[in-house]
Amino acid sequence: MPIIKSAKKRVRVANKATIRNVKTKRNLKTAVKTIETSLKGGKKSVDEEFRRAQSTIDTAVKKGVMHKNRAARKKSQLTKAVIAAGVTLAAGTAIKKAATKKAAPAKASKPKSVAKKSAAKKPAAKKSAPKKK
Repeated sequence: MPIIKSAKKRVRVANKATIRNVKTKRNLKTAVKTIETSLKGGKKSVDEEFRRAQSTIDTAVKKGVMHKNRAARKKSQLTKAVIAAGVTLAAGTAIKKAATKKAAPAKASKPKSVAKKSAAKKPAAKKSAPKKK
């Protein structure tokens, strides 16, 4: 057991964070499993579950439970699974396709006239008066 007051507080904070992280992970697993079982079951409208799963993944990233690259990969996998199952999604559900992405055209930068300022002159050093003996 910690003795110092700040160490006791860190234990309390860590316990709170652990509880929050476990809850977030449980919600995440439940949402992903729900989508997977819906797809295996042959449901044709899983848009609500799909949006909920994406939202849960984003929440896990925001809370630091899941790394953002892992979340992006998981969302991509879910999207591919939904598309492969031939599921119809509502109009509000956004599915990004890699083929539709296009590189933004490079902006022509204006040449900036670079005028260097002359360095500020240092003030003349003051001469100290000679010490009297």
